Amino acid sequence: MLQNLVVTIIGQVVIILACKKALEHSFGESAVSHLRIIIADDHAVVRAGLKALLENEAEFSVVAEANSGEEAVQLAVTYEPDIVLMDIRMPGGISGIEACEQILKNRAKIKVVMLTSYAEDELVMDAIRAGAVGYVLKRVDSTKLIDDIRAVAAGDAVIDTAVTKSLLNEVREAAHIKEASAFAELSERELHILALIARGLTNREIAQKLYLGEGTVRNYVGKILSTLHVANRAEAAVFAVKHHIERYVPLDSDGANPEE
Repeated sequence: MLQNLVVTIIGQVVIILACKKALEHSFGESAVSHLRIIIADDHAVVRAGLKALLENEAEFSVVAEANSGEEAVQLAVTYEPDIVLMDIRMPGGISGIEACEQILKNRAKIKVVMLTSYAEDELVMDAIRAGAVGYVLKRVDSTKLIDDIRAVAAGDAVIDTAVTKSLLNEVREAAHIKEASAFAELSERELHILALIARGLTNREIAQKLYLGEGTVRNYVGKILSTLHVANRAEAAVFAVKHHIERYVPLDSDGANPEE
């Protein structure tokens, strides 16, 4: 009799555990928040490959596919996805960049990731201006692509490292151009005097170093302040340092132009 009771209890425990596991599995599945994704690419093979990759992940759901920019815009309105993976160049009336602009105009909460073969600086900047939060090259590793999509869903922006390097070079070049233009209206002599002002030299010290009269230096300083739209020598010195004047004025160790 005791043996029968033990068997009965064990059987009930097994049933309870089985029910508990089933309930946990059911609630766990329902608790998963699927990321709704639209794939926009004019190549069916690319769309199929991306769909297979994404739907292999439990949290991703491809709700629609578009083969043109126009269709991507329409489907975004219809399905209101979380993310759109957008090819940057597609046939038809509008490009991926234009489609991105229109999608965000209609549904600002959608996140658009440009998935493309092109790493051109101009396209990258156009995509960013259009509101894209990601720029990923199609050659990206599948695991990295999944991670990038998750990052975008979490609120981050992602840009392919190859593109990032190119952008950094462009930004540096733009910064150098801006720095050079800051001094464009100054003569070579004024640049030399400004550099010496930045080093903390007085008018008398500058005059001695450049073999000029102190009054002449004073006139130069006044013109420099006027040209740079600054109020005094201190502001002029800050301006010079901020714009890296040392890159544009050849000074010897004493601060003087060796040619003068």
